[in-house]
Amino acid sequence: MARSVPLFVSLNHQLVALQTLQLLHHQQQGEPRPKDSRQLGPARPRTLTQITVHCMLSRIVDSTSQLVSVEQTLLLPLFQEHPFPIHLKDSIEFRNICSHMALQLEGQRFDRDLHAAHQCLRIIVEKLIDSLTVFPSDLYAIALASLRQILQNLPEM
Repeated sequence: MARSVPLFVSLNHQLVALQTLQLLHHQQQGEPRPKDSRQLGPARPRTLTQITVHCMLSRIVDSTSQLVSVEQTLLLPLFQEHPFPIHLKDSIEFRNICSHMALQLEGQRFDRDLHAAHQCLRIIVEKLIDSLTVFPSDLYAIALASLRQILQNLPEM
């Protein structure tokens, strides 16, 4: 269990980021917000730019959710057998960017944060792929295929 600590810590940061992204996404869809949350993001996309940002946010939410799932179901058992490099700095940065995005209502700062979150998520996935390519096992091949699929689904910016 102690061998898994870096992956657990990274996963925790990504879960916090995912929850923040989901709140932003729900807020943009005009869905009722949870009682304890404060107003996050614009109410509904109205302009072409807002629709584009909303679609980008949706894809980042989906990709983050897929990453968390892959880490929980595939990478954790593999990591316990053969530890591989985990870059906590990237997960911390991703969580912080998502938290900062939640403070923005809309506009250029929100767009910059969205772009930064996208880039950071890509970096996290790319580094995981690089870490796993040295292992020849079929289980690693499944994890690599799942990570590559996430990378393909991330929007180009």
